Order: sequence, then structure tokens, then C-alpha cells
Amino acid sequence: MVTELSHEDADVKIETLLSEFYDADAGFQKLGHCKPASDLPSPYNELLNHNEHMTVTVESHHGEKVDVVVHRYHRTTNVDGDWYSREITLKTSGTGKVVQYGIVRLNINALDPEVWRQIESRTIPLGRVLIEHNVLREVQLCGLWEIKSGPSLAELLDATEGQTLYGRTALIYCDGEPAIELLEVVAP
Repeated sequence: MVTELSHEDADVKIETLLSEFYDADAGFQKLGHCKPASDLPSPYNELLNHNEHMTVTVESHHGEKVDVVVHRYHRTTNVDGDWYSREITLKTSGTGKVVQYGIVRLNINALDPEVWRQIESRTIPLGRVLIEHNVLREVQLCGLWEIKSGPSLAELLDATEGQTLYGRTALIYCDGEPAIELLEVVAP
């Protein structure tokens, strides 16, 4: 598990996020095969290669608000703190089009109790909760990824198994504390 992070050593390990819901011993095959990427084709580069919230980015790109669908979640407590993880998709509010897949892992203790309650309700996208509560936040892009979709990811994103998809790992600091680790993959 990830221990306390600082701005100097902050990094998000994709394996840590994937292991929240997928079998590491099987190489995360159900989700897919991930490899680091540096140059993403358009529009994926514009959608992923930045230090902003993906909620805002995909809403702007698709021209409508998005809703969150939480597929799986769990909470763990260990020496590193009280952690909550969830696997989600974002769908456009009007058309219901799936536009993003994600795994979120957050340190509950780094969040205001009201912010945590809204996140835990599983009804509002994470980025929108943070923005609406005026949480002082900084999004740090940690890595860009090319992903050959496995059966689970293909099903969740209405993609084809083996299709090349693109994503990113990021870390959100809340009120100066590293609080939220993310894997975000945009739909084809």
C-alpha cells in the first residue's frame, strides 16, 4: 500500500490502483495491458495531458454534464490510514453515453467530513464534489498510458476487447495534502 506522500516524492503507481479491483497475479488481464505512453493522438492528448479535473474536461468536450456510475467500491483501514476505493464510469446526463472509466483511491482522513459524505453517497462525480465544496485542490498528472482493453474494460467503456485506449494516472492534493489517486481512461 502507498504510504504518506509529499510533493517531492508523490507518484501514483498504476499497479496499486489496478490491484484494488483486478488480480495482479494474472497481470490485470481482465482490465487490459497497460504501457506508458508519451505522445497520445488527438483528441486523447487534449483530454488527458493536463493538470485539471477530468469531470470538467469531459463535460466540456462532450457539451453536457456527466453522472457517475459506481460499479464496485470498498473501504480499508490500515497503518497508512482509512482508504476508500471505487471503480466507476462517467456517463453524459442527456444521452447516457459512457465517456470515461476510472479507479479512485482516496484517503478519507484527508477530506472534510461533509466532502467525504458526498463522495460516499456515490451519486456525484468526484471532481464536482471537490469543486462545489471549494476544496483547495491541485491535480498532478503522474503518467499517460496506452491500454489494450481486456474484457472488463471493453464492456465498461462500450469498446472492443483488444482495442487501444488511452488513460492517465493522477494525484489530487486537497488543502495541500496528497489525498486522491486516480486512473482515468477516456472512452473511444
